[in-house]
Amino acid sequence: MDINKIRQEYGVFRNNPNLAYLDSGAMALKPDRVVKALEDYYINYGVNVHRGVYQLSYQATDKYEEARNVIADFIGAKFEEVVFTRGASSALNLVASSYGMFNLHEGDEVITTELEHHSSDMPWFNVCKLTGAKLKYIPLDSEGRITVEAFKSVLTNKCKVVAITYVSNVMGYITPIREIIKLAHEAGAIVTLDGAQAVPHMKVDVKELDCDFLSFSGHKMCGPTGIGVLYGKYELLEKMNPIEFGGDMADTVRLDSQTYKLPPYKFETGTPNVAGAIGLAEACKYINEIGFDYIVKREKMLRDLAVEKLSLIDGVIVYNKTAETGIISFNIDGVHPHDAASVFDNNGVCIRAGHHCAQLITTWLKTIGTIRASFYFYNREEDVDLLVNAVKDAKEFFGKF
Repeated sequence: MDINKIRQEYGVFRNNPNLAYLDSGAMALKPDRVVKALEDYYINYGVNVHRGVYQLSYQATDKYEEARNVIADFIGAKFEEVVFTRGASSALNLVASSYGMFNLHEGDEVITTELEHHSSDMPWFNVCKLTGAKLKYIPLDSEGRITVEAFKSVLTNKCKVVAITYVSNVMGYITPIREIIKLAHEAGAIVTLDGAQAVPHMKVDVKELDCDFLSFSGHKMCGPTGIGVLYGKYELLEKMNPIEFGGDMADTVRLDSQTYKLPPYKFETGTPNVAGAIGLAEACKYINEIGFDYIVKREKMLRDLAVEKLSLIDGVIVYNKTAETGIISFNIDGVHPHDAASVFDNNGVCIRAGHHCAQLITTWLKTIGTIRASFYFYNREEDVDLLVNAVKDAKEFFGKF
């Protein structure tokens, strides 16, 4: 594909042609067609869904539910298994609050990892504190990876939930999730999967994985902010209680009884993010047209090139040299990550610095934080050179020759 043609579809790059945007792990940029889908809704039929009996409301409802179909197809799910949320964090919390709080008891076990984003780990820490269940962590290997053997070492028949990342947002490692899901199910546990860093970058099929829940965000995959998805097996969603109550999720409301709509609607109270859902569906169509084969190959090529060049610079520590995805976490010896990020910004290089909402793995690495460069399919080879030059400038600026 013509990378320059791809970049011309992004207003950010048209307005900042020399920008090296290497923070897609936090938020992917939006192509024109996604922005236009949002604009089309707000300008031409921007009304509420499900409630109105007038033509514009029918149109909005059709577009909203069509978006659910598109997203369901994107991950291999059924229409009724796709719940719209505010983001991956909201989706992960929904599983913990609705499934976890009603199904865990004292003596039960929840297995998670030190690679988790706070949104994956913290909800289950809270559930375990309130229910008396025990939170256990899979030991990481010397590279900081999750292995099947390490998972087996902590798995018992007391385990009821495995809350685990598909791709680490700090280390970029792909979890051997198929084997872990199979073992978890054999032990009688369900698996809730954080897919925020996986769904935008690789083909994810929930039926093929056989995961019980999958959460991901729109804004990390060229979609709008404020929209995310919880996939759940229908038989689980059907048994779960909603955690928010109000308009549109209610079926019958009486003085002495109240019932809820069937999934997914019983989890979508109030006016939904109609524009966000429509925009996310457009992003799914766009990514499908780009193609995951291209996305995976391009990210790996850029990442490998960057790791190779960074490894030649004295004083640069790369923590995840063997990662399979486009994430590189590194530090410059003697330079605080936030200080380095300021120099990078002056060089037109956008990266993320800090603990990346994943303090457990930062602590495991024995550092206060890292510099994270995250590549996506719209990045150029020139972005690698700009990153490397920014590292050299930061070393010079702080006297780390």
